[in-house]
Amino acid sequence: MPSIAVAVTDGIPFFELAIPCHIFGFDRIQTPPGWYDLRVCAIGTDGAGPRTGPWFHARTPYGIEELVTADTVLVPGSADVHGDPPDELVAALREAHRRGARLVSLCSGAFTLAATGLLDGRTAATHWMYAALLAERYPAVTVDSSVLYVDHGDVLTGAGSTAAIDVCLHLVREDFGTETANSLARQLVAPAHRPGGQAQYIETPLPERRDDSLAPLLHWATERLRRPLTVADLARRANTSPRTLVRRFHAATGTTPMQWLQTQRIGRARELLERTDLPVDRVAELSGLGSAANLRRHFTRTVGVPPNDYRRSYRAAGVTRTA
Repeated sequence: MPSIAVAVTDGIPFFELAIPCHIFGFDRIQTPPGWYDLRVCAIGTDGAGPRTGPWFHARTPYGIEELVTADTVLVPGSADVHGDPPDELVAALREAHRRGARLVSLCSGAFTLAATGLLDGRTAATHWMYAALLAERYPAVTVDSSVLYVDHGDVLTGAGSTAAIDVCLHLVREDFGTETANSLARQLVAPAHRPGGQAQYIETPLPERRDDSLAPLLHWATERLRRPLTVADLARRANTSPRTLVRRFHAATGTTPMQWLQTQRIGRARELLERTDLPVDRVAELSGLGSAANLRRHFTRTVGVPPNDYRRSYRAAGVTRTA
């Protein structure tokens, strides 16, 4: 079971703490064997339960020792973005990283990760309201105020509030595969996949809108990913002009129609690589990426490894193939 330690200090925001506890901490009907071992770790409270928000206290038997030895350490928020995090927590995060842990921050938790020095020379995300302050306090960090999350492999930083759900689903996708992440997203009534580079402050990109909704078009397009769809094709289906469609698409998803299609096709390719033994050229055809060479190029650029390597590492991780 991969272990996740959630660092809780006095005064951290409750919402960002609740999200990982809800996603990683409950047994769910459709989760695979070996689901996460969640440890909520109180830091710097001398045995008292840390206060989370103005109404709650977190009572937990876990502390620094469990945090340092966890596979993933998640910092859900900073109690004070203008002050310094507890020295004990900063030292524990550095030690956990040295031991090979993956470090993840949500929202203002990026200030805590920045204090460790592990974000120096890297790009980091945080809530757009805090971006200027993070850049001012930690000038060695390149702050991107526009994206949902930035994943460097060993360190991941996420934007604020509901983007924490995207970050947690991204972790599930990396650890247990696309099918499990999609299933969990359905249970949460959340978008299955919003790529990290998507803009923060936009309307949700999946079928949640009721006014002038693109949901029928998005559904229609996802059912036809293997076809060579163009902006003109999508505009005709939506009964609008290509220029109007591009404008509506960007307002709804923060990206262009063709970029959105590419993301969906990479997601379909991941699912096929995880669930089937189809050769790479067939995966490329079914996902709409055309040739095996085209799949390899775009898949490697997006996911970070070639398709065959991704399939091997997925199988080696012990995730059960279901189809």
